Amino acid sequence: MIYELRIYHCAPGRLPALNQRFETITLKFWEKYGIQQVGFWSTLVGSSNQTLTYMLQWESLAERETKWNAFASDPEWLAKRAESEAQAIIVERIENQILVPTSYSAMR
Repeated sequence: MIYELRIYHCAPGRLPALNQRFETITLKFWEKYGIQQVGFWSTLVGSSNQTLTYMLQWESLAERETKWNAFASDPEWLAKRAESEAQAIIVERIENQILVPTSYSAMR
C-alpha cells in the first residue's frame, strides 16, 4: 500500500469554495474511478488556515497512474471544475507526495 499526501493552498477566502467542490462534485468522480480517500483535514493551527490537506490510498503507482489520469481527463470533471472557478481561481498551488509506510507504521 502507498499513500498520496496532497496539500491545496487556496487563494485568499476560497477555501469554502474548495470544500464545497469536494463535497458536491469531486468525491462523486473519485467514486466513479475507484479513488480511495484516507481523510481530509483543514488547518487549525499552522502557517495558513487557507489550506486543505488530504490523503489517498493506492495499491501501487500503476493503479494511481491509471485511476488518477482517467479522473483528471474526464471531460465532465474538467467542465465542472472550470465552472467552479468561473468567478475566481480556487487553488493557487498544490503540494504532492507519494509516501510508503515504514516497517513500524500503524498504517501499512
